[in-house]
Amino acid sequence: MFKILIVEDDKTISGLIANELKKWQLIPLEISDFNQVLNNFIQEKPHLVLMDINLPVYDGFYWNQKIREISKVPMIFISSRNTNMDMVMAMNMGADDFVNKPFAMEVLVAKINALLRRTYNYTEPTQNVIEHKGVLLNLQSGSAKIKDTTIDLSKNEYRLLQYLMRRHGNIVSREELLRDLWEDERFVDDNTLTVNINRLRKKIEGAGIKDYIQTKIGQGYMIP
Repeated sequence: MFKILIVEDDKTISGLIANELKKWQLIPLEISDFNQVLNNFIQEKPHLVLMDINLPVYDGFYWNQKIREISKVPMIFISSRNTNMDMVMAMNMGADDFVNKPFAMEVLVAKINALLRRTYNYTEPTQNVIEHKGVLLNLQSGSAKIKDTTIDLSKNEYRLLQYLMRRHGNIVSREELLRDLWEDERFVDDNTLTVNINRLRKKIEGAGIKDYIQTKIGQGYMIP
């Protein structure tokens, strides 16, 4: 399994990245002492580094330079500093890619996997199921399972459940769900989403789990 060093001082962002990497059978290593980035790198020997630019003590360019003095490990910069000069500096200092904040987690993971494939002849693990709080979603059959009960899902119910499960712990707006599930949400009745959510809730509740999908009034939906 591949180790990913996360050099990000925002604990929330670092934690979200770490949780996503675990889903892809990657090992996240979160930096807590930003005086010891190089020492942590030497000790852990990660296969890839995610490097923020704005950091306590020394910035990401400094640590990038220190790491490049001893290693050619793949490195992706993640930063809210998205000027052309920052991107040029990052690439000139040996970075392999640059991702602007805010970023979609699936985009970051895709870049990580692509870089690992190019560097280590790595094949992505096939993830056939997602599990969260007793609900098992089969990505091949499009069905869900709770203990011994199999739940048949419509195409939209399956896509809704998969999206919400991948974003568990986060509030997902109705607009985001409409945009993800239907190519052009302008031609979808807003009530369609409500109907699909309610049907999905009833099926999950009927299999034994209540309040799996929560409504956040004025904000959207959430699987906690």
